[in-house]
Amino acid sequence: MAAIDVVIEEKKEDSVDRQKVCPFLLRVFVSSSGQHHKISEYHKGNTPSNELQIYTWKDATLHELTQLVKEVNPEARRKGTKFSFSLVYPDSRSPIMREIGSTFTGAKGADDLKTLGNYRITLGDYMDIAITPPDNWNSGRGKNYANNFGNRPRPY
Repeated sequence: MAAIDVVIEEKKEDSVDRQKVCPFLLRVFVSSSGQHHKISEYHKGNTPSNELQIYTWKDATLHELTQLVKEVNPEARRKGTKFSFSLVYPDSRSPIMREIGSTFTGAKGADDLKTLGNYRITLGDYMDIAITPPDNWNSGRGKNYANNFGNRPRPY
């Protein structure tokens, strides 16, 4: 009786040789109101007015994109600023928006190392980024946040 060896190889994420591969244009629309643009603003080929054009690669992380946006938005450099990322798939009939993650200025997070390739971004897709200043998204938190449950009554 012959023995069978089973070899399971983990598929490694495709990294891009940035010296040999040309970057692609990613159209990024930034909102400083803390909320993403309305999906209707992307309807029938229209786009919001505040556009950043970033040349990047599919292995770019959300942290890298955060750094690029901070270079042109001084108000986003404050520690604790939240960046919420959504991909917009433009379709002539009905565009689709999907939230993909968030990062914070001055803090490491679970989504920092996620890449555009993880979300299967294709040429022509847009990125919508909602920037929320730290005093807006964490205003309900006191010094003892873990104990005050956001000023909600305890469930028991």
